[in-house]
Amino acid sequence: MKLVFATNNPHKLQEIKHLLNNSIELLCLSDIPCDDEIPENQETLEGNAAEKSFYIFDKYGLNCFADDTGLEIEALNGEPGVYSARYAGKERDSGKNMDLVLEKLSGTKNRKARFRTVISLIIDGHETQFEGIVDGEILEEKRGQTGFGYDPIFRPEESTSSFAEMTLEEKNKISHRGRAVQKLVEYLNHLKTD
Repeated sequence: MKLVFATNNPHKLQEIKHLLNNSIELLCLSDIPCDDEIPENQETLEGNAAEKSFYIFDKYGLNCFADDTGLEIEALNGEPGVYSARYAGKERDSGKNMDLVLEKLSGTKNRKARFRTVISLIIDGHETQFEGIVDGEILEEKRGQTGFGYDPIFRPEESTSSFAEMTLEEKNKISHRGRAVQKLVEYLNHLKTD
C-alpha cells in the first residue's frame, strides 16, 4: 500500500518511517510533488489534521494522512496547544518557543504537561482519526541534543530523561506520535487483511 504523509518535516518522516517498518510505502509531499503551503487554519488539532489530509486528497486524489501535534501545559490553560509550532511567532523557531514556555512557567510549581498528536487518515475519501497522548512535565531547563520542537524541555512520566536525551527508538516507544501511529498501523494492517 502507498500512502502520502502530508509533511516535509524530515524529523517527523524519519520517526514515522521507523514506526511503519516498511509495511507501507510512505511518500512525503516532495515525492508527489507538492510544494504548496498547506493550510492550517483550524482551532483544534483534529481540525488542522483533517484540513491538511483533505487538502492533499482533494488536490491529488491520493490516500494520505496528516498529523497535528500540540504541547498542552496545565498551568497555561492548555497553551500552546494548536499554536505550538508558532507560539513565539510565525517563524516557527523552536528555541524561542521553548524560551517563551520556560519564561511563562518561571516560578510555577505545577509543571504538568502533555503532548497530543492527532492523525487524520483518508482512504478513498473516508476519514478516520487516531490520537496519541503522553503525559509528563516541563523541565526547568533544556536537556539533551536529539529530537526537535519542545523535546529538550519535556520529560515524559515513564522516564527520567527528556525526549531530547533519548534515542529515536526510546522516544518512539512512548511518544504521542508513536502511540497515534501505532493505532494507524493497526488500522492499516486490519484493512489489508479484510
